[in-house]
Amino acid sequence: MKYFTLILALLSSSVFQAQTDEEQLPYYEVPEYSETFTAGTVAARLVDGLGFRFYWASEGLSDKDLEYKPNEDVRSTAETIDHILDLSYIIVNSTLKKANGKVDKTEMTYAKKREQALMNLKTAADILRSSGDISQFKIIFGEREIPFWNQINGPIADAIWHCGQIASFRRTSGNPINPNISHFNGTVKE
Repeated sequence: MKYFTLILALLSSSVFQAQTDEEQLPYYEVPEYSETFTAGTVAARLVDGLGFRFYWASEGLSDKDLEYKPNEDVRSTAETIDHILDLSYIIVNSTLKKANGKVDKTEMTYAKKREQALMNLKTAADILRSSGDISQFKIIFGEREIPFWNQINGPIADAIWHCGQIASFRRTSGNPINPNISHFNGTVKE
């Protein structure tokens, strides 16, 4: 009986730790909105919305979910997450005024990719939120600088699109997203 109690305690502790770690990642809920409307606060809110959608679209995926793809001409869920991670680097690099380059993801686990994408989005949103002039945040590829406008219709919109794709794929593979999510409010109903 002692061993059973010990095993139960260890399992409960590890489940609690996983839940605690999960809730400490950014975008479990959308942050409070700003009191003022500026280009920076609006752009930040757009990235926050993306972060929230990615958090919940990618939360709790199984190996079966990650491998799922409707046909051979489409990315798998895992490949889609890689793509969103790449887009998150473009978004954050813009706000850090860094050039984009190839990121080696070969040693990264699914959990680490998810965490990094969420951290990238949170960093970008925080920088945007405090900025008085978002036109300074260009997308940089080598010598080429692309205006922030392209950030909105490019990487940000593309990543939102792919979050919907992940949500659809996971529903098809038998693991729908948490039904307590309110995308409209950016909250989780308990």
